[in-house]
Amino acid sequence: MEKVMLRLKTAVIVGVLSLIALNAEAGSVVGTVLDVVTRASDGLIYVDINGAAAGQPACAARTYFMIMNENSATGQRQYAMLLAAKASGLRVAIDGNNTCTRWPDGEDINLMTLVD
Repeated sequence: MEKVMLRLKTAVIVGVLSLIALNAEAGSVVGTVLDVVTRASDGLIYVDINGAAAGQPACAARTYFMIMNENSATGQRQYAMLLAAKASGLRVAIDGNNTCTRWPDGEDINLMTLVD
């Protein structure tokens, strides 16, 4: 029984550390919005930021960031924030999700903040 508990504790610790490492590698960028692109064929929305992206996962071969689900309430709020930032010239800070699920070469957006 003691060995089983030790293995269980070890598995939980490894799992937690893996999640921490996964989030630590997500990309981020701060800057003004250069372009917000919306594609009619599949609804894809992505953004180019005038700033240096850092820490992006290997799948993010390009520097743009994708709205993960443009049909969700969160995706619609993110889109509105991007349009407001573009129209006003305010800077945005984007933290990626460390995934490229919406499009294979751009990181999904996890968190977005209007900075100025």
